[in-house]
Amino acid sequence: MEKDFTYCISCGMPLREKKDYPCGDESKNFCVHCGDEKGNLKSYDEVLKGMSGFFQKEQGVDEHTAQSIAKTVMAKMPAWKGL
Repeated sequence: MEKDFTYCISCGMPLREKKDYPCGDESKNFCVHCGDEKGNLKSYDEVLKGMSGFFQKEQGVDEHTAQSIAKTVMAKMPAWKGL
């Protein structure tokens, strides 16, 4: 049976293992990519930049398309609702 897991409130990444959390802190509700070196949630713009870069690299889309995809995903995330 698969282990229960949760998702990052900022980007939606599954949080399955301690290494998925910022600073290994499993009490956080966001992932290592959305957290800074002190374990705090990065700003909207920082997360947007990171997600855009991820989509460019992994999906091979241009910068404008990647940013559009990232904004669409982030708009559905609890951390960014209402922005």
